[in-house]
Amino acid sequence: MFDCVGSQILRSFCVVGAGFSGAIIARHLAERGHKVTVVDERPHLGGNCHTERDAETGVMVHKYGPHIFHTADKRAWDYVQRFGKFQPYVNRVKAISKDRVYTLPVNLLTINQFFGTTMGPKEARAFIENKADRSIQAPRSFEEQALSMIGPELYKAFFYGYTRKQWGLEPTELPASILKRLPLRFNYDDNYFNHPYQGMPEEGYTSIVQNILAVDGIDIRLGCSFESLEEKYDHVFYTGPIDRYFQFRLGRLGYRTLDFERFVDEGDHQGTAVINYCDETVPFTRISEHKHFAPWEQEKFSKTVCFREYSRLAGEGDVPYYPIRLVNEKKMLDSYIALAKSESGVSFMGRLGTYRYLDMDVTITEALAACDQIDALLQSDDNSLPSFFVDPA
Repeated sequence: MFDCVGSQILRSFCVVGAGFSGAIIARHLAERGHKVTVVDERPHLGGNCHTERDAETGVMVHKYGPHIFHTADKRAWDYVQRFGKFQPYVNRVKAISKDRVYTLPVNLLTINQFFGTTMGPKEARAFIENKADRSIQAPRSFEEQALSMIGPELYKAFFYGYTRKQWGLEPTELPASILKRLPLRFNYDDNYFNHPYQGMPEEGYTSIVQNILAVDGIDIRLGCSFESLEEKYDHVFYTGPIDRYFQFRLGRLGYRTLDFERFVDEGDHQGTAVINYCDETVPFTRISEHKHFAPWEQEKFSKTVCFREYSRLAGEGDVPYYPIRLVNEKKMLDSYIALAKSESGVSFMGRLGTYRYLDMDVTITEALAACDQIDALLQSDDNSLPSFFVDPA
């Protein structure tokens, strides 16, 4: 039975997952008078963006790996700044290949360092075009995409071994689209991202999510799984793994997961936030030193905390990070999408709910767009909400 305020019918909603997607949807509904329950089986807010103070060093740690906020969407940028102060931050990644340090993404400095040259932009562009395999007109794999962009030397040095460690697959088995996101520059710009809005929350991402959820009408239940709930809701917004919602009845979708090896050092360990280890002989993919993600406060801490990062196939009980989305997973996903569309009373959202690799800002952009649709749909004649606000196929 519904409550009413004026002409508006008030409903009860369950939001599964306390990351950005779930928090934005929950706040939007609560501000309109609806009753919202937010559940997350982890003991904290923020999902994989969760940040916390390291007990030994005091450094703000990105618990599930580094997250740098960057976007071209001013609406998303303005939204997150409502809930916490962001400090300027530029992601400058270094890479070690064959015992030498380079700068990433591949830019003019990288090219000159690697080949021992002093080329200018025009020379370097012609040089790389000569290295690139122009016979590959329509790259079908990660490897073909790399060879057609930068040629064999840079590919082998910076991408081949790293990619095999990250994905556990040959680059010939991975889609070309993975590499299309990586920039190639013929200037000395070493900003890893080229978005106009970039920054880092002064008090961490969990504080931002906590402030988003700080509104009347939201009941937050941490350490609580959706499956354990006994209440009935008018509608569920599900940001967990889509295959889990259906109890894996069609099989488990493939994910890569990450293991982190923590170590502490005095002072400054590596001089920068992230160093990629490109050689396949090194078992980890990168080392992150979290003090450098908050340069405005790093002088406060005498010790530093770092994490070696290892990638592997996710098993039952592991935290899912990267959807694999190869042929077998795509077929299974299509079946789960069909199953979801036949289900009433639930909308699937976010990276896990739609089984897509999404940057943080895209997650926020899509959640805000969904909020726009929710208002109109709840006031329509059939007041039904879709299974997906974004096509996950």
